[in-house]
Amino acid sequence: MANTYLFAGASSKMAESAASLLKQQGHSVIGLSTKETHSDYDAFYTLSAYESANFPKIEKPINGLVYFPGTILLKPFQRFTEEDFMTDFKINTLGAAAFIQTYLTNLKGSDNASIVLISSVAARAGMPFHSSIAMAKGALEALGRSLAAELAPGIRVNCIAPSLTNTKLAEKFLNSPEKLDASQKRNPLKKVGEASDLANAIEFLLSEKAAWITGQCMAVDGGMSTLKLM
Repeated sequence: MANTYLFAGASSKMAESAASLLKQQGHSVIGLSTKETHSDYDAFYTLSAYESANFPKIEKPINGLVYFPGTILLKPFQRFTEEDFMTDFKINTLGAAAFIQTYLTNLKGSDNASIVLISSVAARAGMPFHSSIAMAKGALEALGRSLAAELAPGIRVNCIAPSLTNTKLAEKFLNSPEKLDASQKRNPLKKVGEASDLANAIEFLLSEKAAWITGQCMAVDGGMSTLKLM
């Protein structure tokens, strides 16, 4: 059966990879983004921000939502400003809440509805200089668990928590052989994640293969959040 999925942050490499995978299976994917560049979505809307007033009205049922927008602002804790914290929280967490609120009625009109939120390894593994993004993504995971309880049994809600992945957002951490090598060595599987790794997990959580999974946060991080190699 062909489903319809709606992606926020659809211009990201991760979103484009997931959309390509779903479209290969015959599904329809609608994209929303604050950037105009995008792949071949079935429909695409450019927004000024991820806020309720900017989301387009969609009449038909939607089988799944995926919220991709994220930030990587890393610096010592004492150098973060209130504006830094608020920016991270607005993009990563408040935007997700507004996105879900806007399209909740569309989800309730479909069978096997699913929501997938993109968190970060930083929300569960203490990492220096990650205080702002860890706070924002930790709140996002809490939102996901709360909604999983509130929206059951009709709508499943899960998170994916990646470690550093080869996308444009992480480019400045991987743009030299030395940086790439250092990032690979920090990971138990000795590799940096690819967009396709996340796309496969997203496709699984959206599908009926995950019909008995809700309220979870799947670590797609090469073992970084749970393993320490001696």
